[in-house]
Amino acid sequence: MKKVLFSISLGLTAISHAQNYLHQALILNEGKFDYVTKTIVEPVTIGSYNPKTGNYSVVDTLKDMRFASDLIIDGNYYYVAADSLIFKFDLNSHKELSRVSCSGVRNLAVYQNKLVATRGEYQTTYDSYLHVYDASNLNLIKTIDTVQGPKWASQNIIVDGKTAYIAVNNGYEWGKEKGIIGKLDLSDLTYGNEIDLGPDGKNPDNLVKHGSHLYSVNNKNWSGASVSKISLNGTLHSTANIASASTGCGTSALRDDKLVYQISGEQVLNEYDINVMNNVGPVIGHSKNYYELAQEPVSGNFYCSETDYSTYGEVHIFDKYNTELASFSVGISPGTIAFDVRPIASTMELNQQIFCYPNPTTNELSVPNNGKKRVYDFSGKLLIESSENLINVSELKQGIYFLECNGSQTTFSKN
Repeated sequence: MKKVLFSISLGLTAISHAQNYLHQALILNEGKFDYVTKTIVEPVTIGSYNPKTGNYSVVDTLKDMRFASDLIIDGNYYYVAADSLIFKFDLNSHKELSRVSCSGVRNLAVYQNKLVATRGEYQTTYDSYLHVYDASNLNLIKTIDTVQGPKWASQNIIVDGKTAYIAVNNGYEWGKEKGIIGKLDLSDLTYGNEIDLGPDGKNPDNLVKHGSHLYSVNNKNWSGASVSKISLNGTLHSTANIASASTGCGTSALRDDKLVYQISGEQVLNEYDINVMNNVGPVIGHSKNYYELAQEPVSGNFYCSETDYSTYGEVHIFDKYNTELASFSVGISPGTIAFDVRPIASTMELNQQIFCYPNPTTNELSVPNNGKKRVYDFSGKLLIESSENLINVSELKQGIYFLECNGSQTTFSKN
């Protein structure tokens, strides 16, 4: 588990810009579109979850979008792929900054101000399944056609160095699925050196990177599932079958050094050891049918979404022991969860906003500010809430904590 730990002997002055915290989790809710009546029953929405307060709020509604397929964060911005448009938003204000038409857009990735977009649509053929845009203004830089680029519908993207690895699955033409990993050189935007995953590696639905390898979770022809292991140098790849049914849409994720996945329609969460390419077994503490899985990179907490695709959406948060820590209601079909991880400001910057003493402290912390004071641990869990200027912290374990008051925050040490 990737958890931030501090030694009390370091003292407050040892905190650096390199330490991170989870500022918010963004949830992309795909909504509901009735394909019979051609009407939007529930719109696509973007929501923000504050791990410190436990509050969730809708920050934008994407009107007239039939569905949404991806959300990525890059610096101070985030990008959303929805139906026929790509949106760019400010990460702090959630204000829409720009948009561009891209019919059938599926997944997104950013590299040095280049936004890569894959495409695919049911019963639709395109002359290009790969576009590259200027990430600053969403102007089209290059259309990579089917002569020079992927010949079929493409989906997930993993960027490693100057290479974008593209999962080509042709997943919208049933019975003609493909299993190909393509390579896009991001320095000159040339495509080539495709890797064919073989008959058991068709229809890669998810693509993750761990160490010097890529791993794809494949839905084959929707009657089975497999995992493929691909070396980043492209010289070796292998595929192992994991089930006689598909994993559904995106219900797999990398959790530490294991793949976790769920078979479509089931409530058992399975674990797969990617080092030996073999199933480990069911994960305890999980008994729901999930839609999206994602591990938060700071605390290692595991976010799992569930939905009935028409009336509700819920996100559950589990710790490394698979104990449920929290849950919150969201929109319909929460299909992408992205984590806004930020560096902790230096002690000098923080203390200009709020002051507390003694620091370090053993039993009590004086905070000469009016307003409610809140103390959090580094996973964002609220531990103390008080309106007093003298706060009893004697029950806290040794460590470093966040103190928040009136929107400002600092850190303090508990001996």
